[in-house]
Amino acid sequence: MRETSNRDNKITALYLRVSQEDEREGESNSIANQRDILTRYAQDNGYDNVREFVDDGYSGVNFNRPGFQEMLKLTEEGKVGTIITKDLSRLGRNYIEVGNYTEFIFPHCGVRYIAVNDNVDSFFCDGNELAPFKNLFNEWFARDTSKKIRAVFRAKGERGERVGASIPYGYRRDPNGGRACRLLVNEETAPVVREIFAMCAAGIGPTVIANTLREKQILKPSAYRFRTEGKYSSVAESGDPYGWSARTVADILDNEVYLGHTVNFKTEIVSFKDKRRQCRPPQEQVRVENTHPAIIDPETWKIVRKVRAGKRRRNASGKINKYSGLLFCFDCGSKLYFCSGKPSDPNPQCFFCSRYRMHAGEAHCSTHYIREAVLDEIVLEEINRTLYFSRTRAKEFAEYVGKKSSAQINGELSAKTFERRKALARLEDLKSLFKHLYEDNILGRITDEQFRILSDDYTEEQKTLEERLPALDREIDRLRENVTNVQRFLDTAKKYTRIDALTPEILRTFISKIVVHEREVRYCQTSPQQIDIWFRYIGDVSGIGEAEEDTEPSSLKAAGE
Repeated sequence: MRETSNRDNKITALYLRVSQEDEREGESNSIANQRDILTRYAQDNGYDNVREFVDDGYSGVNFNRPGFQEMLKLTEEGKVGTIITKDLSRLGRNYIEVGNYTEFIFPHCGVRYIAVNDNVDSFFCDGNELAPFKNLFNEWFARDTSKKIRAVFRAKGERGERVGASIPYGYRRDPNGGRACRLLVNEETAPVVREIFAMCAAGIGPTVIANTLREKQILKPSAYRFRTEGKYSSVAESGDPYGWSARTVADILDNEVYLGHTVNFKTEIVSFKDKRRQCRPPQEQVRVENTHPAIIDPETWKIVRKVRAGKRRRNASGKINKYSGLLFCFDCGSKLYFCSGKPSDPNPQCFFCSRYRMHAGEAHCSTHYIREAVLDEIVLEEINRTLYFSRTRAKEFAEYVGKKSSAQINGELSAKTFERRKALARLEDLKSLFKHLYEDNILGRITDEQFRILSDDYTEEQKTLEERLPALDREIDRLRENVTNVQRFLDTAKKYTRIDALTPEILRTFISKIVVHEREVRYCQTSPQQIDIWFRYIGDVSGIGEAEEDTEPSSLKAAGE
């Protein structure tokens, strides 16, 4: 028997939806199959003014789909009389949302809803008792499918296969990789990546790098991807195709993919219903090394990391000092502050203790003043002296450094290890104190106010210790690595004969930190000043080349200015 057609010639909406998960189930849920079923049903039952609304490739747990939203807009305007789907799962796989539409929104708008295969028709209320259960099963299906897909991606990610959809700038997809996303170096864009890292290693910040690339008319990553693949983000082609941003440059500089490593699961969706992405902590990410050819060598990467770790603020003249993040005060451990000085001074640039500057008084520290020109002379001479000795007397150099740096580092390592053990023991004590404190409060031995004050103090101490432990672990790992890194310094030194000028890249290649002491006579410009220079991998080697029996390092002295 033919059913009654739409009243007032309203639209009969045939809604068709398929997702990637549905496509894996076979032809039964395809758009063509749904169209055939719904068109035949509308014809057989006398529905006219038929109009299709299609969402191809959209998940059923999210109702922010273009076809569905268009149909919903017409529904709320009163232009739709009937909505027909193949089954309830085509409308959606969110139990609460589907029930809201079929039981509240559609009836409120005077719309008849029909799910053909599930035998659901809102015109016959008595026959729809099982619809909520079917919606619940549909949601369970979506949840189970999401779990299976996540398990597949997890397995791929742990094998080192890329699980991201996009190809990093500087690489291209291996055409012989099959379904696996293997990376090959893109000879067209890889030189740009190397140039970005080289500029950063030389002390140039992301903003200046971005401006340089824009001036050279180099396509930004999104524009290049659109030109080569026809794919782009929502903002890729808006504005200037050469409009590199500092954020884009910074993302490239922080991406381990250029070392040849793959880091998967940096982000995750909130749930199978909520597709918003959130960042995952580093310990929950999966890192697999040497999965594809590297564009950047490890040495350059480490220099860039050191450059990026320091806060490289511009001074009043718009320049960034090359020593940024390397200079420290001997007495308080604070970084030294760079001052450009008066323009009338022939050598105006200088450094002094940032703690002293911040508190403006000797109650906290003293000036530790030193001019940049003097520091340049000392550091350049020390680097060249150490390089010369390492080249001409490599064996003696290795023996001396191995003996001396091990003694220095082992002392610091012992101190850090002891501090870590002490912190762990104190955390255990705090757990016991919390327990006894709670019992004393319950038994009335201490008042609620006393409990609150003591609890707050212990909680603050516990928080401080828990924050300190990860930093201690990193310092201990660094010290253990540095004990046996003499050969790494020798390998680096072989690349240089003599250095004529200091650059940010040279400094971060050889220097880990420079410690400035106060003058022997404060504020006396002719008084000697001690400068401790710590080299990467080998520590303080200021006594190298002197008498072998000299076990204590002879620190450098800055002569009177």
